[in-house]
Amino acid sequence: MTTKVAIIGSGNIGTDLLIKVLRLSETLEIAALAGIDPDSDGLARARRLKVATTHEGVEGLVKLDEFADIDLVFDATSAGAHRHHEEVLRPLGRTLVDLTPAALGPYVVPPVNGDAHLDAPNVNMVTCGGQATIPIVAAVGAVSPVHYGEIVASIASRSAGPGTRANIDEFTETTSQAIEVVGGAARGKAIIVLNPAEPPLIMRDTVHCLVSDCATEAVTASVEEMVGRVQAYVPGYRLKQKVQYDKVAADDPLRTLAPGAGELLKVSVFLEVEGAAHYLPAYAGNLDIMTSAALRTAERMAARTRKEAAK
Repeated sequence: MTTKVAIIGSGNIGTDLLIKVLRLSETLEIAALAGIDPDSDGLARARRLKVATTHEGVEGLVKLDEFADIDLVFDATSAGAHRHHEEVLRPLGRTLVDLTPAALGPYVVPPVNGDAHLDAPNVNMVTCGGQATIPIVAAVGAVSPVHYGEIVASIASRSAGPGTRANIDEFTETTSQAIEVVGGAARGKAIIVLNPAEPPLIMRDTVHCLVSDCATEAVTASVEEMVGRVQAYVPGYRLKQKVQYDKVAADDPLRTLAPGAGELLKVSVFLEVEGAAHYLPAYAGNLDIMTSAALRTAERMAARTRKEAAK
């Protein structure tokens, strides 16, 4: 038995997610794609794939005959638009998986807290940078408390569509909060870079954690184990080089980020994310990790719903 789903947003993220559901999921069935641009490539592709479409946004979605059978809706638009979509869909009893940084529902990062909010009516997938880096912050924190966690996500400018660009401010705020709430850092900071290089470079992520002095071998093992867990659903996710460690000197300005912490160690982890090229080329790992995390979360939520219904 499959769970029927819809996607709002016919841009890069929504279209990549559409293709992933069609190609990869054995438990989800795509019933509709909603957008606001009648000439978008996403809507055209959906029509060719015999998926119901509307260019009238969420209002058009609820008018479709297919909507009656839809249980879960992915939102791949913008933070501002998501607030309106929730107002429309929540009263109608639909579960939302939010791929925008609106963060109206609890944050979900599958390998860290993937089973924590399966009954929530609206879950938030943080950001592409958050999905790539928060597992690492959590892995470091499993060995030693993270006093400060900073991430830098660099993505190809060509992979950032209008929705991503509209969300830049919310990206930094939401990712920073999730580094603390999900990653477990006492303080979090997020930076995003839209890399204009041609040809486009794949997604690169840097994670810096300030921790109390600890056994570096244990941290490395924890990070490598977490990378394997992410690779289970994002095969192109990998360490760029070995985990790096630096003692923080007594007069280092970094100490101002963790006052009173005693002996400090800076842990640096360098990642790259190669996309599966389901829609955009492989350089768009930022799309791939975001849509893969959303797909995995929706499948878990659908499985939980079916299990409860069978009782």
